[in-house]
Amino acid sequence: MDNLSDTLKKLKITAVDRTEDSLEGCLDCLLQALAQNNMETSEKIQASGILQLFASLLTPQSSFKAKVANIIAEVAKNEFMRIPCVDAGLISPLVQLLNSKDQEVLLQTGRALGNICYDSHEGRSAVDQAGGAQIVIDRLRSLCSITDPANEKLLTVFCGMLMNYSNENDSLQAQLINMGVIPTLVKLLGIHCQNAALTEMCLVAFGNLAELESSKEQFASTNIAEELVKLFKKQIEHDKREMIFEVLAPLAENDAIKLQLVEAGLVECLLEIVQQKVDSDKEDDITELKTGSDLMVLLLLGDESMQKLFEGGKGSVFQRVLSWIPSNNHQLQLAGALAIANFARNVINKAKMLSAGVTETVLKFLKSEMPPVQFKLLGTLRMLIDAQAEAAEQLGKNVKLVERLVEWCEAKDHAGVMGESNRLLSALIRHSKSKDVIKTIVQSGGIKHLVTMATSEHVIMQNEALVALALIAALELGTAEKDLESAKLVQILHRLLADERSAPEIKYNSMVLICALMGSESLHKEVQDLAFLDVVSKLRSHENKSVAQQASLTEQRLTVES
Repeated sequence: MDNLSDTLKKLKITAVDRTEDSLEGCLDCLLQALAQNNMETSEKIQASGILQLFASLLTPQSSFKAKVANIIAEVAKNEFMRIPCVDAGLISPLVQLLNSKDQEVLLQTGRALGNICYDSHEGRSAVDQAGGAQIVIDRLRSLCSITDPANEKLLTVFCGMLMNYSNENDSLQAQLINMGVIPTLVKLLGIHCQNAALTEMCLVAFGNLAELESSKEQFASTNIAEELVKLFKKQIEHDKREMIFEVLAPLAENDAIKLQLVEAGLVECLLEIVQQKVDSDKEDDITELKTGSDLMVLLLLGDESMQKLFEGGKGSVFQRVLSWIPSNNHQLQLAGALAIANFARNVINKAKMLSAGVTETVLKFLKSEMPPVQFKLLGTLRMLIDAQAEAAEQLGKNVKLVERLVEWCEAKDHAGVMGESNRLLSALIRHSKSKDVIKTIVQSGGIKHLVTMATSEHVIMQNEALVALALIAALELGTAEKDLESAKLVQILHRLLADERSAPEIKYNSMVLICALMGSESLHKEVQDLAFLDVVSKLRSHENKSVAQQASLTEQRLTVES
């Protein structure tokens, strides 16, 4: 490396007097030394002070600009050299070289700027101030359609430079989005999809930009869905598929893009992956199965994309997703349960799902020992019977199901399962309005859980419980009387009415229930003993008109019955 010291001294002299042959020889020696030992050579370059002279060799008129840019690109691979490159004033002349027509100059300049920007706030800031990003995006646009290998290499370097410039920096990523980088990158992907390096660079860029909410609208205005699905279908390697998945996941959070992905045929790809990987115990296959099934569930979260999948292919997607639930693969069971729950959100789908036998499949696999699966399946049943009286009655008369629900109402280790079991018990009564269903729930010991549910911290659950209890009192009070007494329902209702924090609907439904309970002698006596009149009369002046009116009616009823 002694020769390097000589070269650096010689370079200082020749850089000033511009002896072309000597200067070129010195630059070649530097590049050779960097290739042999980059870090040590870079340290010596920094110590020599030669960096400051490079700015004068980066002018458009210089014959050595490509070689100097190459040297800067090499030294900037070292973190400790990036700030010195900025301090030496190299950014502005490098950015000016982005306007060059010489492909080698553009390539080395792109490399130099990209390496200086890598994980360097100072480098990015200097490129930002010099307007480098906009020039690179403009060059990408103008060179986009040229498919020769040299140009594709240059496009790859420019994409890499933009990624290093904006990586993990929301404000710089937003700047690129505002400059219109997304349509340009999507066009690049479409034209150069055969070039692995450029494709990979585009995917990394998409992955970074897609995390920003502001990017979704721009992505939705392009044919990104079509290009990604086309690319995905060609991929055999796990790593490449994973890269595409990493872009698809954030994009699929947007409803418009969800629909585009469905229309582009992504679902067929995902179903195929599940079919291929479900029985594999290879780590890569297990990962791909999870990613694919999770993405499927994500697509079903959009109303339009979900409905298109439900109606498309005469329900074949629904049937195939339903078949995931009986799988021995726990991940697939959960994804299937989540997917079916999403289908059940739509009122129009419910009748079709019921006639397709969804309840039989769900009931069969409620015995799954995975609480997350149980939780989703219970929620699905609850949504399916909403406004479906016949289905609610059929399920509500299923003694085994009701007994299981009553058992899970005490599953304190799994709050979600416990909450959904309570809600489903209540829903069976509310939607069936059936005496037989009420009898089944009473005989299975479900009343105490409905009464406890009326004290839930969630208003919606309280309300559901009170409405169900009012129906019980109206339709089968004699059957439920003892259970209502032992569950201390009257005392709980008194507490709910007296509590100023109770929501208006809770007060209203509590009073409706009180009136319904008056038909039972023993419960009537409990109401009298607790002096409900005092609490109810205060509610006549309640700010909510419905509560005030119900208070007047309840007061009259209590007065007549006293």
